[in-house]
Amino acid sequence: MSVAFAMFLFSLSMSISPGPVNMTSLSSGVNYGFQKTFPFVSGATIGFTILLVAVGLGLANMISHISAFQVVLEYVGAGYIGYMGYQIMSSNTEIEVQDKNLPRFHHGFLMQWLNPKAWIACLSGVVAFNLQDSYTMLLVFVSIYFPICYLSLVAWALLGSKLQFLNEIKNGIRTFNVLTGGLLILVAVYLLYTTHT
Repeated sequence: MSVAFAMFLFSLSMSISPGPVNMTSLSSGVNYGFQKTFPFVSGATIGFTILLVAVGLGLANMISHISAFQVVLEYVGAGYIGYMGYQIMSSNTEIEVQDKNLPRFHHGFLMQWLNPKAWIACLSGVVAFNLQDSYTMLLVFVSIYFPICYLSLVAWALLGSKLQFLNEIKNGIRTFNVLTGGLLILVAVYLLYTTHT
């Protein structure tokens, strides 16, 4: 198997699998449609790509000497993911009024930097493909990962937009928001729980 194909499979499995950013893309797609979700998708993709480049260029080595960083990331990341879950759960089900809770570009960008799954994907990818020693291979990896990440998030947002029929079902959107927001809050609690057991 070529290295590029291995990078493709790694990128796809990490990007398409459920996680906080994918759940937020799905929920936003249901509530606001694909077009209004696209800025969040773009922010998340660009945020992740910059994180990947930073980790590949040595950010992980620099911050590994700061013992409090991991603890801060765990708490702040879990808090932000929980906050996004709460925003989804408590959003008004009237589409016209809801736009104040619409996830925007900066939410997606920030969510990736506070998302432990994104850090794990970046760190494990950089280590697995030994990218810290080759800027050329880092560029190849980023060139593969960027479109896969974008397309994966687009797929989640499109799936959400196809579920907009929930608007026609009594309490359909409300139930969906409570379920997806609740799942994000559970992810946040799980992240805190697993780091302290």
